[in-house]
Amino acid sequence: VQLQASGGGLVQAGGSLRLSCAASGRTFSSYAMGWFRQAPGKEREFVAAISWSGGSTYYADSVKGRFTISRDNAKNTVYLQMNSLKPEDTAVYYCAADSSSWYSQILLDYEYWGQGTLVTVSS
Repeated sequence: VQLQASGGGLVQAGGSLRLSCAASGRTFSSYAMGWFRQAPGKEREFVAAISWSGGSTYYADSVKGRFTISRDNAKNTVYLQMNSLKPEDTAVYYCAADSSSWYSQILLDYEYWGQGTLVTVSS
């Protein structure tokens, strides 16, 4: 499966953005999906994950209550709604697909990765 992330940009602190990740292929609905991010000089970290059906979601503590992951299997797309953004949310955001887990926060579980989209939050 090929993944294409979009929706990043520059936003002021307290603002919102919605990221999208469009997937190619007819098996999208069989993959758990995740969002990760990587800030300059830091390791890539888990943000959110969603099961193949969309019925289960999981968030990093740092974004819980502010970010929402969702998916539309008919459109082969997963979303990340980001509200109340903080400067520390600045990073390149990546979507990823996992064929073997219900959902996972472990980077190595994900076999397919999008190219990343940059989110910059100004103070």
